[in-house]
Amino acid sequence: MNNLLLLSHDSELTAHDSQLLYSKKPIKKLDFIPMPLPQYTFTCTQNREIAHDVHELKFSKPAGFTFQPGQFLMLDVPSLTDAADLQPRAYSIASTPAEEEVIIGIKIKHGGRAGEWVKQTLKPGMEVAVKGPLGVFLLKKETIRDYLFICTGAGIAPFRSMVKAALEAGESRRMDLVHGVCEQQDFFWKEELDALAETYSNFHVHYTLSKPGPEWQGHTGYVQTVVPRVIENIGERNVYVCGNPVMAGDCKRLCLEEWGIPKEEFHMEGY
Repeated sequence: MNNLLLLSHDSELTAHDSQLLYSKKPIKKLDFIPMPLPQYTFTCTQNREIAHDVHELKFSKPAGFTFQPGQFLMLDVPSLTDAADLQPRAYSIASTPAEEEVIIGIKIKHGGRAGEWVKQTLKPGMEVAVKGPLGVFLLKKETIRDYLFICTGAGIAPFRSMVKAALEAGESRRMDLVHGVCEQQDFFWKEELDALAETYSNFHVHYTLSKPGPEWQGHTGYVQTVVPRVIENIGERNVYVCGNPVMAGDCKRLCLEEWGIPKEEFHMEGY
């Protein structure tokens, strides 16, 4: 099963749950289609820290590689002591299909395999084995509703791709993005998002800090407490959530039980 993608009409792949792809447990659902998992070799062109413990990775786009905004990749990450010892790690694609390079934002987990590889080993010019693109966390273009994106930390990655691609393609409905981090130093891609909000009058971005310093003049608190303060008629939105699992679970409960979001208008990506 290691090189098969399983598709079911009533299940949704998430960007950070590789168990479905690599599990050795029996599959209970029989309604699936086995497909070869696309494989590519990416070449790193940039590895730089863009915020506290967040690295932006850029890769040259190999011939024939295409994806949809919101999809993710599985990177084969080697151990620091044995380059042949590879384990998959899933990361959302932050770039748009129109951009020349593939961009990934990684939150560093100190002591973790991927985090230490990014900090100590990965350099421009190095090749990385990649599987994908994968996932169905895609913008629902057929909805008549305005969009609402809720995220924390590196959960902003798929929304950078979704929002930027949609706006550049001429999307005119209102789009609100609520992004939360702990401290001001944890924000990244903020200047780029602010520039999009300046360029496109239908895009609005709201930032919040859960541990604000005295100099912070913006919103404070968790994203799920900020949303009702900045979004009118929440129940009329098409909602996308990505980031901290506790936040995501709380947002799901609020959306479906308190804010009046129909189940088909709520979309969540697991981390």
